[in-house]
Amino acid sequence: MTVGEISDKSKAAFQALAPLEAVLFDVDGTLCDSDPIHHIAFKEMLLEIGFNGGVPIDEEFFIQNIAGKHNDDIAAVLFPDDIERGLKFCVDKEAYFRKLVKEKVEPIKGLYKLTKWVEDNGLKRAAVTNAPRPNAELMISTLGLTDFFHHVIIGDECERAKPAPDPYLKAIELLNVSKDHTFICEDSVSGIKAGVAAGMPVVGLTTRNPEQLLMTANPTLLIKDYEDPKLWAVLEELGKKAGDA
Repeated sequence: MTVGEISDKSKAAFQALAPLEAVLFDVDGTLCDSDPIHHIAFKEMLLEIGFNGGVPIDEEFFIQNIAGKHNDDIAAVLFPDDIERGLKFCVDKEAYFRKLVKEKVEPIKGLYKLTKWVEDNGLKRAAVTNAPRPNAELMISTLGLTDFFHHVIIGDECERAKPAPDPYLKAIELLNVSKDHTFICEDSVSGIKAGVAAGMPVVGLTTRNPEQLLMTANPTLLIKDYEDPKLWAVLEELGKKAGDA
């Protein structure tokens, strides 16, 4: 399966969701293209402390070691000999990120078309993220989606963060919906793995991560953004099934 096609298996997985009850969304890279802002924050702050001999981290390093990962894991990669320092660095970086977000955050193309569809169909919805709560709530409010989400689930507030399934399982519990009637939107390998482990179909967005990388986590469908005709083909089919029910 590539971005250009829908497999029969994917179609069947979505058709089996009828009647659809809920949609769960990651935040970074899924609601908004925030990875470049994270990259800027990490790059500038790591340069200040002479990380990597003063050579700025490139996009490849960012994708492999930072994007979509929990701060505990990032701290271990950046400061393997001093995890405490790494965790403190990540806290400071998040504060800098929040400053940048207000100026730079943009919704993923077609996001509001999908959120309107979700609302029009009376579906429940939650944001599920490894981001710290202040970051997640700031991005959601900057996008005008504070009232859209019924819950915001934070990886740190669960037993385990993504790639473990715990945050997604907590979301369906709080929404009081079945995983058999819920799908997930994600953009990272870590997030897709969490959704798959939670037993729900995952729509993977190729916002920043290469399609081949995302495929290693087994998404049900890969799309470029929320205007992708493949997404609307499966949603319209689901809508028809809801009408038949």
